[in-house]
Amino acid sequence: MSFPHDIAVLGAGVMGASTALFLARGGMDCALVDRAGICREASGVNAGTLTLNMTRAALIPYALKGWAMWTDPGPWLGSDPGVTATDGLSLAFTDQEVALLEARAEARRARGADIRLLDGAAARRIEPGLSERVLKAAHCPMDGHVTAYLTGRAYRQALVDAGATLYEAMEVTDIHRRDGLFHLETPDGPLRARRLVLASGVWLETMLGWLGVDIPIKTLVNQLIITERLPPVMRGVISVANGLLSLKQFANGTVLIGGGWQGHGDRDSRDTALIPDNLIGNVRLARHAIPALGGTRVVRAWAGFEAETADALPLVGPVPGVPDAHVIGSIHSGYTSGPYFGKLLAQQLLGETPELPLDDFHPARLLPARSTVSEVSP
Repeated sequence: MSFPHDIAVLGAGVMGASTALFLARGGMDCALVDRAGICREASGVNAGTLTLNMTRAALIPYALKGWAMWTDPGPWLGSDPGVTATDGLSLAFTDQEVALLEARAEARRARGADIRLLDGAAARRIEPGLSERVLKAAHCPMDGHVTAYLTGRAYRQALVDAGATLYEAMEVTDIHRRDGLFHLETPDGPLRARRLVLASGVWLETMLGWLGVDIPIKTLVNQLIITERLPPVMRGVISVANGLLSLKQFANGTVLIGGGWQGHGDRDSRDTALIPDNLIGNVRLARHAIPALGGTRVVRAWAGFEAETADALPLVGPVPGVPDAHVIGSIHSGYTSGPYFGKLLAQQLLGETPELPLDDFHPARLLPARSTVSEVSP
């Protein structure tokens, strides 16, 4: 590890792996470093949902590009990590939820999402297993899911083929900048690189702190549930207007129940623990949406970390005040648009003009407000 790489990407989830892949294909000597392995942390325990219904309106143009990448993975990833493209329905059961659904659907349509509102009967024609209690649904034909545990395998082969250097099972404990190089401290000695990309999810706050930059990152501890195998009870991705449900059925018959119901967790120790009452609430909401789940048994439940910024928008761009350092992370519905954001950041680092702008996601917006006289515009 004595020679310096052109660039080191720290964090091998979907965003870090995508950035490293496009950098390596662009001719950079790129090192991808992760304390576990490729897509083994948050990206490996994620629901793998591809969704426009659950993507923030500001991210819809990026999610559309990401969805197109996932549903045609061969040209950029080289293999199919179990991608299923299907319809998505976001449900409303009360008048208040109907109003929320209508407002959110309109905001997403304004950004280019193909979402239309249906009454309960029309929604059941698309998804016959829906509850009779559904008043309205937002329908999007561009939803789906990725088999999360297969993504690491696909990315790893693509990265090897692109010539990236992989440092798996290597924990970085600190970062220093000396002699124009970044020195990533590891138990095996320092790893050196001329440029740096931080892509470490909930650990971004800690790693930015190593560089002297204070940007708070909220840690969400999302619980997920998998059921026993069932006959087909749904074919699309089901959510609810308030965002507290995400349902999908895999080809093997199991149903994945999620939606952001929180567990306990600590990003420093990396420990997680389930909250039984929240698991029960999640299952009850799933049964409310799809009554056929009523007699289903839960096989396994677990929790995984998700990062969120103060304004719930991504961090993508240069690290303020640290030349040659960049960051990518905290992307809402990150599986959907993560690969595309990685491609855009790689284009920026390769000296190209990104296909879509990244200005709105510049990390500087999240620095503590400063109000010195010299900085006040006339």
